Amino acid sequence: MKRLSFCFALLILSQSVPAQTLKKIAVIDLPGPKGERFDYLTMDDEDRYLLSAHLGPGILYVIDVRTNKLVKAISGLPGITGLEYVPGLKKVYTSNWGENKIGVVDLKQMRVVKRLPTGEKPNGSTYAEPFAKVYVANTNAKQVAIVDVHKDVIIKTLSFDSETGTPQYDPVSRKVYINLRSVNQVAAVDPASDAVVGRYPVAGCEHNHGMALDSAGRRAFLLCGGNRTFTVFDLDGHRSVAHLPLPAGADVVKFDPGLKRAYAACASGVILVVQEDDPDHFRKLEDFPVAPKVHSLALDLATHRVFAPEQEEDGKPVARMIVYEAVTASAPGRPSAIAVRKPATRR
Repeated sequence: MKRLSFCFALLILSQSVPAQTLKKIAVIDLPGPKGERFDYLTMDDEDRYLLSAHLGPGILYVIDVRTNKLVKAISGLPGITGLEYVPGLKKVYTSNWGENKIGVVDLKQMRVVKRLPTGEKPNGSTYAEPFAKVYVANTNAKQVAIVDVHKDVIIKTLSFDSETGTPQYDPVSRKVYINLRSVNQVAAVDPASDAVVGRYPVAGCEHNHGMALDSAGRRAFLLCGGNRTFTVFDLDGHRSVAHLPLPAGADVVKFDPGLKRAYAACASGVILVVQEDDPDHFRKLEDFPVAPKVHSLALDLATHRVFAPEQEEDGKPVARMIVYEAVTASAPGRPSAIAVRKPATRR
């Protein structure tokens, strides 16, 4: 009887221990002014660099994720929001809201080499590698600008009847999907012709801005800020398949195909963590607590690490990058570190 009571107590205790999906392992102090807004991040997997936009002072940080050390702070990018790395060419395309231009940054020289005038509020972007094109959403202009990465010129601008949210390239269908956040739709563009080939309503979603893709599972993850809903959208069936509650201030979402996890950064002070059990079944793992105003993040798919910039902590201004290790529960209430794959050494 005592043994049964003890086991029952352990069961209750294990169920009361909150889930843990991330563990802070490093803090990287950054030289920009403290307390100013950060925006998008992305990975340069060739050089093992994290690229981070510090919107307030207009700085692009280049951070070596092998050492967690700052390599370079590239200034002169007013209001930098989105950024897109182009492998092979060692270039980053930045969305400079402060001057309504797309910046071209050469990472071999670590400097800005060109600026392309574009529509109002250049924002999120995506790279369609087989077509050598970067697609930049000009949110307030209701446009998407298309850049030829070999010529560094805008070759076409698509116009819509809606503000444009985050675009994403899907390598399976070879299409670019674009959030049309004013009308709660997703548009599909064929990069071969840059024609809009479809527009699909997203049921149960209002003001879809952030987007990430599970291309293999044929799913898009949409952050619907208008009704605070995390919506899973079927890319082939063009329908919503799941809805989960979304904390306030959601902006950027990333998907880790190795762990089948989506992470949504929310400025209210959490990272929402969603598990994909299969393409039709999703569950919330945790609202992982972070500092307020953290609304962007990046994933290193080689190590499953998550990077999130902080501009304040405990009400005090800071400027730094937090590095998190992904963890899973090997037993109820007992998180264990994810085994990471050591990146191959570049020769």
